[in-house]
Amino acid sequence: MPTDHPAPIPASAPQDFIRQIVRDDLASGKHVEIHTRFPPEPNGYLHIGHAKAICLSFGIAREFDGWCNLRLDDTNPGREDPEFVEGIKEDVRWLGFRWHELRHASDYFDVFYRGALKLIEDGKAYVDDLDAEQVRAYRGTLTEPGRDSPYRTRSIEENLDLFKRMRAGEFADGSKTLRAKIDMAAGNINLRDPALYRIRKIAHQNTGDAWPIYPMYDYAHALSDAMEGITHSLCTLEFEDHRPLYDWCVDNVDLPANPSLWQSVVEAGLTAAPAKPRQIEFSRLNLSYCITSKRKLAQLVSENFVDGWDDPRMNTLRGLRRRGFTPAGLRLLVERVGVSKQNSVIDYAVLEGCIREDLDATAARRMAVLDPLKLVLTNLPAGHEETLTFPNHPKDESFGTRLVPFAREVWIERDDFAEVPPKGFHRLKPDGEVRLRGVGIVKCTEVVKDAAGNVTELHGTLDPDTRHGLPGADRKVKGTIHWVSAKHAVAAEVRLYDRLFSVPAPDGEDDGKSWLEHINPEAKRVVSGWLEPAAANVDPEQRFQFERLGYFVADRHDHRADAPVFNRTVTLRDVWARAAGQ
Repeated sequence: MPTDHPAPIPASAPQDFIRQIVRDDLASGKHVEIHTRFPPEPNGYLHIGHAKAICLSFGIAREFDGWCNLRLDDTNPGREDPEFVEGIKEDVRWLGFRWHELRHASDYFDVFYRGALKLIEDGKAYVDDLDAEQVRAYRGTLTEPGRDSPYRTRSIEENLDLFKRMRAGEFADGSKTLRAKIDMAAGNINLRDPALYRIRKIAHQNTGDAWPIYPMYDYAHALSDAMEGITHSLCTLEFEDHRPLYDWCVDNVDLPANPSLWQSVVEAGLTAAPAKPRQIEFSRLNLSYCITSKRKLAQLVSENFVDGWDDPRMNTLRGLRRRGFTPAGLRLLVERVGVSKQNSVIDYAVLEGCIREDLDATAARRMAVLDPLKLVLTNLPAGHEETLTFPNHPKDESFGTRLVPFAREVWIERDDFAEVPPKGFHRLKPDGEVRLRGVGIVKCTEVVKDAAGNVTELHGTLDPDTRHGLPGADRKVKGTIHWVSAKHAVAAEVRLYDRLFSVPAPDGEDDGKSWLEHINPEAKRVVSGWLEPAAANVDPEQRFQFERLGYFVADRHDHRADAPVFNRTVTLRDVWARAAGQ
């Protein structure tokens, strides 16, 4: 029941104009349940920009105890693929959402057709013989009105006959179009007799060769929302100018007032009553250093700039997943960006920060060395081995502990040693001391070089009094470094991924270069590293913080316990800001 005094909004509840509209509609009694939908076209894989639409449509339905449909907008055969359908379903589930019903626009082809017949019978649609170039010439411009098609005055009987013959497949592709009869002088060009149906004699992935004509997006989308009982149709700002046409289609087909059409809806298996949905637009999620054009993403794949749609350099959801980005981190980004009608570009560092924040809390710690230099602790016996206990997470005891082997020879990172250290260097140097993580303080006593003068090995001594639990363990030194036991280390392939583009606006830089020339050559580097055993024998997609190095994930396709492959998700700090001097 409507109430004049709706319940107070919890302080933690998201606050934005769309949710306020929903709250007002519930409070007034306009709706008793909220129904939304996410309607992607299955002509490619979802990307980071879709994450906002998914989180918003599914999230609002969840917050208000309603439901959200996943609807595949498959009205454009030839560009769509069942592989993309499965990919979309997988991505939505991975982000943490479940749909109420899985629908396809093609489920309603019969309803769309009957609705078009009704528009013709009402004198609101006509069959046009103008070709695409002529339609553009007749449409007019932003400052000049359009002109009526010479076929606009056809009789209802002639239009019905021609449209039924279009349906029967009598005419060639592009020879005729069904258009709405609205207003060729409308200030909004979308209302200048827009196309509702076109002829395309191409097989459809769901309906086969049953239909030689297919509905246009604006028409099919509006009626699909109405048929499914959608209350709030959420879409991005580029559809704002299409809203009058959306409303025109809903109002003029008027499903609830037409029993024959409603019977077709029932036959389509829908469970909600038809509704008059309200379209509400919001700004897209635009990130710097990103490309979201499906055409350009496909070009990156087809021209082998990347290794497929799930390459971790791609900002497709499957690429981000393979890189180790988390659903919770992406949802946090959407929450932080918020919902507005103001287009803006969000710095990619905001996304990386959200991923770091989630992984800092959820990723167990391990030790790995990616650029190894051997350190031999000469005051330990040649066969010395022991097992140390390390916490899996320094901030959360619930993660438990693990056993880490330690021996006389260990791998350390090469850049943790400097023969001629720069000012402020607090790691290992000749005759210098550093704490070996979880072991004790070591001193570098000798630097071993090859004939070319390259450092090949270090010798040092471990101060036994500084071992964990002994009186000298509190002795202070300025640096602590990580390590991996050379005897027990597991060799791994480690792929160091970074931003795919080297400039913030790769397809908008005013430097005369093609967007492809802005691909970052350092976006992928492959190194051979050493892991502690507990990091290797894990399942694909297991995420860790490799201490002092960054966050990494076991590759979901290539990782095996006997041949580990890890992808760097994100560095521990924003190295791009540091490089820019911020």
